[in-house]
Order: sequence, then structure tokens, then C-alpha cells
Amino acid sequence: MHILLYSLLLFLLSLTPLQASQSVILDTDGYACMGEDKSRKQTEDVAFKDAKRKASDSASTYIQAETHLKDATLEKDILSAYTNSQVKVIQEFLKEWYQEGTLGECYRVKLQVEVIPDEQSMKKVPKKKSDELFDDPTAQLSVKVWSVKNKYVKGEKIRVFVKGNRPFYGRVVYQEASGGLVQILPNPYRQNSYFNGGTVYEIPSAEDKFDLEVAPPFGAERITLYASTSPMGDINLSAAGGVYAIQAKADELAAGTRGVKFVEKASGTSSSIAEFAESYQDMSTANK
Repeated sequence: MHILLYSLLLFLLSLTPLQASQSVILDTDGYACMGEDKSRKQTEDVAFKDAKRKASDSASTYIQAETHLKDATLEKDILSAYTNSQVKVIQEFLKEWYQEGTLGECYRVKLQVEVIPDEQSMKKVPKKKSDELFDDPTAQLSVKVWSVKNKYVKGEKIRVFVKGNRPFYGRVVYQEASGGLVQILPNPYRQNSYFNGGTVYEIPSAEDKFDLEVAPPFGAERITLYASTSPMGDINLSAAGGVYAIQAKADELAAGTRGVKFVEKASGTSSSIAEFAESYQDMSTANK
């Protein structure tokens, strides 16, 4: 019975329109000196570019070292995507001018950034290969969130499922038609944010104290799963029954969640890089 249910869930997953993305979050730094050919503003720009270049290189090196893909062409496409990545600043830890011996005035920055692989390069990866990676525990962190359908009417109860190819820290958010944001996992009765890889989790479960029952206002709604190999950043929450109301806008939520907390490894060394993944499903609700 459990095998049949699992197969049904995966079949429904293949039919449901989903969106997913992957990236790498890390700490980086950059330096530049004025010399005789740069203004202070140009020097600051060069320092930021230096930090972003190092981040892109570090992400590519990390992906190559930590993932073990058997398909050489697939590995090449993914590494190419990180080589041509977009780098977004999440947090600025340090920005300062200082004197550097004979070099004179110099500028340095320390940042936390998200390295996002080039979209066009990622599109070269065939869907079949991408689906295979989702079940490969040696590949980069990949997650999905889904429901059994994407259209619901008043009184129906929504069931949400999440799964990742590897263990991850997760946050599941429901965006209501009104625009309100609710964190349904972790919640006041189910605090654990750590998920095992290769396991399908259901929300609500027997541990939860809420139902996702369709009620007005109706319209476009969304379920989003944020996932990381390190604990995610804190956001402002307030208990609302069996769930948490999120006191932030969607863009603030996404940015705050990406402020990951790097954890110490079993070896005693501290990691300053984490894999990040995001998946969402759009749905619609109506009176009938």
C-alpha cells in the first residue's frame, strides 16, 4: 500500500506544473586600491567585482568537488552555468577604506552572496536528465513542493508534499489570495526544520494542528519551499493558531531566508558555503 501511494504521488508530481531553482550561498571578500588611475567610486566598484568574481569561482569549484555526476556532458553544462553565473549580494558584513603600505588608499568588502547559475546554460540540461538528478543523492541539492492538483474550490482541503534528493533545512510558505504569507512548516507544533533526503513529507500531518481548507478570499495562491544545506536566516513570525503568520513581504521573505547560518562540521571546521534550492507551485481557488 505504501509503495502504491508513493508511486501515485510521484505520478501526480510529474503532472503538476512546478517551478524550481538552485544556487549556492557563500561568504566572499574583495579588495582594490586607488593608485593613480581610479577614483574612490571606481575603486569601490572594483572591490565589489573582485568579491563577486571570487564567489563565482568558489561556487564552480564547490559544485565540481561536492557533486559526482556520471554524465560528463551534464557536468560540463552545469559547471558552465556556474562559470557564467549571476551574483547577488545578500548581506554586506564589511565595507571600509584602509592604508596599504606603498599602495596607498585601498578598499575592502566582505559579503554574503548568492551565486545563481546562468539560466540559458541550465536550459541545455534535458528534462529527463534533470529529473534523474532529483533522485540522485550525489547531485546538487534539489527539492520540490507540490499538491495533488492546482485548482481547488471552497471547502476542499489542500494537501502539500515536499521532497529533496538530499537532507536539507526547509521552510514551507503558503501565500494566500489576499497576499498574506503563512509559514506552515516549521510551525508551533512541528518545530523541526530538518528533512531527510529521498523522503516524501506531507503537510498537514498527524503532528500538525491545522487544515488547509479553501475559504474566501479566492484567487491565485502559491506554495513555496525554501531549502538549504545550512540553517536558513530568521524572519519575523507570530503564532497564528497552528501556523506562523509572516510579518514580511514576499521579497523580504526570500531575502531573509537566504541569509543562511553556516554551521560547524563534525571535523570542527566551519563551512562558509551552502547549497540553496527553491521550489513552488501556483494554484487557484474559487467559490465553486
